Amino acid sequence: MRWTQTFIPTLKEDPADAQVPSHRLMVRAGLIRQLVAGAYTYLPLGFRALQKATQIVREEMDRAGALEILMPAIHPAELWQETGRFADYGDTLMKVRDRKNALLVLGPTHEEVITDLVRHHITSYRQLPVIFYQIQTKFRDEPRPRFGVLRTREFLMKDAYSFDVDLPHLNQSYDKMYHAYCRIFDRCGLKYVVVEAESGPIGGEASHEFMVLADTGEDALVECQQCRYAANLERAEVGDTQAAPPIGSEQPLRKVHTPGRTTIEQVSAFLACQPQQMIKTLIYLADGEPVAVLVRGDHEVNENKLRRALAASRLELADPETIQRVTGAPVGFAGPLGLRVRLLADRAVIHVRNGVTGANEADYHLVGVQPGRDFQPDWIGDLRIASDGDACPRCPGTLHLRRGIEIGHVFKLGTKYSAKLGAHYLDDKGQSHPIIMGCYGIGINRILAALIETSHDEKGIIWSVSLAPYHVLVLPLNVTNPELMQTAERLYRELTELGVEVLLDDRDARAGFKFNDADLIGLPLRIVVGEKALQRGEVELKWRHEATSWTVPVEQAARRAANEIAAALKRLSQPLTRSVSA
Repeated sequence: MRWTQTFIPTLKEDPADAQVPSHRLMVRAGLIRQLVAGAYTYLPLGFRALQKATQIVREEMDRAGALEILMPAIHPAELWQETGRFADYGDTLMKVRDRKNALLVLGPTHEEVITDLVRHHITSYRQLPVIFYQIQTKFRDEPRPRFGVLRTREFLMKDAYSFDVDLPHLNQSYDKMYHAYCRIFDRCGLKYVVVEAESGPIGGEASHEFMVLADTGEDALVECQQCRYAANLERAEVGDTQAAPPIGSEQPLRKVHTPGRTTIEQVSAFLACQPQQMIKTLIYLADGEPVAVLVRGDHEVNENKLRRALAASRLELADPETIQRVTGAPVGFAGPLGLRVRLLADRAVIHVRNGVTGANEADYHLVGVQPGRDFQPDWIGDLRIASDGDACPRCPGTLHLRRGIEIGHVFKLGTKYSAKLGAHYLDDKGQSHPIIMGCYGIGINRILAALIETSHDEKGIIWSVSLAPYHVLVLPLNVTNPELMQTAERLYRELTELGVEVLLDDRDARAGFKFNDADLIGLPLRIVVGEKALQRGEVELKWRHEATSWTVPVEQAARRAANEIAAALKRLSQPLTRSVSA
């Protein structure tokens, strides 16, 4: 492609609304333009890169034995109401009504639709296993679209769904998809980690996220450098370590007046104690029943862990009236002593000595609290959000807090959807069972953004060879010089014949201007045709990610560039040995 025959509207200045590098550079390099908040037009360079990512995903899904289909983006609301997710998604679900006033949903995901298809066409164990996938535009009414294509209202997604007869077979399908994801992201040139994750509104029994580590990432995760355990904060477990022994001897229990002090910060300042000496008591409603949850004052409750511990379908913080009824005190003065509801404690609480907690009486707290002596929880376990420096749950190592960008997510759904929608199969004895399902999603737009977020410099994008819109940029310094342009045209023609994707910068512009654009759009390999080098019969080659260039004879340049590109693509396609950390 010739630069003058395509459309690459580069910008010198950063867009005012860009908060992260990928957004800034995708706009400046002419990859995307915003239409409305959360919806982008992909321009020629951006669309080529998006197609590259899509093709890699498609090839690896096909290689793993998945069958490609295409489902509608618009769904009848009744399907979502059958599974209960119409209410669960709330305002995030985009809804429209047709001319007959039928309520429809713009799909953010397709579990209901694919399960509906399967329940009508798969009835026997002989038809299983099967994995379907699609590459489809999805929609969500994101309240705060931001970060360019990382958080949008319209996005391109690959979603796959596996259907099996039992859990062992689901594990095999899950393993296929897990390793297919590893191959996809390896081929894209992404540096990622696989973390244990919560299933969120998708639901299910187990899941992993594929995360690209980035300081600007929206998601928080913890990672142990010693054993490589990693999990997002919603899921992360915490190892059991005892707190430092208290200073002085064990104190007696006594009540102190703390007028108007309701928060951890206020009480710890008033009583001159540390937050980790405090025992925070929170009242929750689990499926409508009140329970009390204890965490140390410097910790926060992980509601996903709490929900699992209680085996609860619904979990929410209690309202002030319920707190008053359960504790006998207003919000801010709850404590574990004397409560007549189920008491669950994070295990760090058990190590507190000479603690401070609410007295279940307005304007009073208890000091000298000793867990085990003064109260005994009904259940003790890991209930808190992990934090930097916590003990690893798998080894003697330490957890470190990181930021990341989610690019893929795999779930073991079990029978969550098949049971509700009646997708059953008959076994070899004629008995009916709900089909066991898995779900596997990749945000294809996010692949591009994640790569740029982690692969750029102050000058612009640094593409991987596999995702770059073009492999090589041929840059003649002076297009009015016939000899330079003849050489550039020759290289352009030879590279094209060798199967190399090449962009020829045939603009009549200053060399500095063209170099700045070259660095901004970030194509992997650049061939500069200049007068001085050409007088020696040479041209200059330079990788975008390297500081130095080298020269080669003109007659060898195209072949050399083609070999360099082929070698780089081969390195990205080399399989890595990874295990599913289930």
